[in-house]
Amino acid sequence: MTADDLKYKRILLKLSGEALMGDQSFGIDPAIVTQIAREVGILNKAGVQVAIVIGGGNIFRGVSLSAAGMDRTSADHMGMLATVINSLAIQDGLEHAGMQVRVMSALPIHQVCEDYIRRRAIRHLEKGRVVIFAAGTGNPFFTTDTAASLRGVEINADIVIKATKVDGVYSADPTKDPAATKYEHLVYDDVIRNKLAVMDTTAIVLCRDNDIPLRVCNMNKEGALLRIVRGEAEGTLVDRGEH
Repeated sequence: MTADDLKYKRILLKLSGEALMGDQSFGIDPAIVTQIAREVGILNKAGVQVAIVIGGGNIFRGVSLSAAGMDRTSADHMGMLATVINSLAIQDGLEHAGMQVRVMSALPIHQVCEDYIRRRAIRHLEKGRVVIFAAGTGNPFFTTDTAASLRGVEINADIVIKATKVDGVYSADPTKDPAATKYEHLVYDDVIRNKLAVMDTTAIVLCRDNDIPLRVCNMNKEGALLRIVRGEAEGTLVDRGEH
């Protein structure tokens, strides 16, 4: 496969922190990290420029603690630090798979990663390095979904891919409602209007206003990322609907 076979040359991959747990109730499953490294490695070898944003829900969820009475800003900062831990774990897994990786944090933590600087991030991507964006946007009250859309816009990504535990967007939770139907294609405004659990509204609006397509897929499905960058139908596509 060559770069000419690819529809998308630069992607922003959003991973949920919860997905890193695997079958565990907390923390990081090394087998999941290895699986992610294998899938990302295929893209990297094919010449796809890959940037990653990962959540921290497997370690800490600021929203949950805030609901229990903690100051929201403090709770969100703790959540940002959880994403740094996950980013370092993914970095290690990717490096063991032979890739060059840079973690760039929205919060300065010079001992373990670089500061996020947009032009430097793009330069890393152009050199074939995988870039992992840690600490969300660096601001409280913003989710890592919003961070993914924001970074996707900033680096001029061709597409934002949200990798979850299900193979797309459904009308209801498919694990709870057997009658839930899967959407093959959605328009941004339909996602917002119908309050579909794709990404939070701010993230969807960022993609819509900057005309970046979004694909939701199952991260555990082998080859899903490769099929997406080739332009094949995989999961659910969210875009303007003008084809």
